[in-house]
Amino acid sequence: MKTYSAKPTEVTRQWHHFDASEVTLGRLATVVAGLLMGKGKPQYTAHIDCGDFVVITNADQLQVTGNKRLDKTYYRHSGHPGGIYSKSLEQVIEKDASQAITQAVRGMLPANKLRDERLKRLKVFNGTEHTHEAQKPVTVSLKKGKK
Repeated sequence: MKTYSAKPTEVTRQWHHFDASEVTLGRLATVVAGLLMGKGKPQYTAHIDCGDFVVITNADQLQVTGNKRLDKTYYRHSGHPGGIYSKSLEQVIEKDASQAITQAVRGMLPANKLRDERLKRLKVFNGTEHTHEAQKPVTVSLKKGKK
């Protein structure tokens, strides 16, 4: 029996819609990262991008547990000595809440050549409205007790 390997021309992509106000940031990011990679598909192949498109709405109503809004810190560095900058999750959400979700999902994707292409298929919106109604995304609920 031979091992199956998907070809880029055989990949079919679906659209999924999530509401960020239903679950916590980490729970949402793990599910979305799996969909972007295509891990749930039977034709999953690690070196081929088999993932789906994901639309996330209500990013401005993002939920986190505990005291993470104030304690969780995002760092970046200018490359110069002493050039480290830091922001709390609260500051990131104030400026653009979609960046917090994008960073969380990016951190859960494998660091390889496919990561940037996978992230391009992630569409995050701060409000309830999004511009991808024509693609008819399937709404997925991650609330406890619902599937």
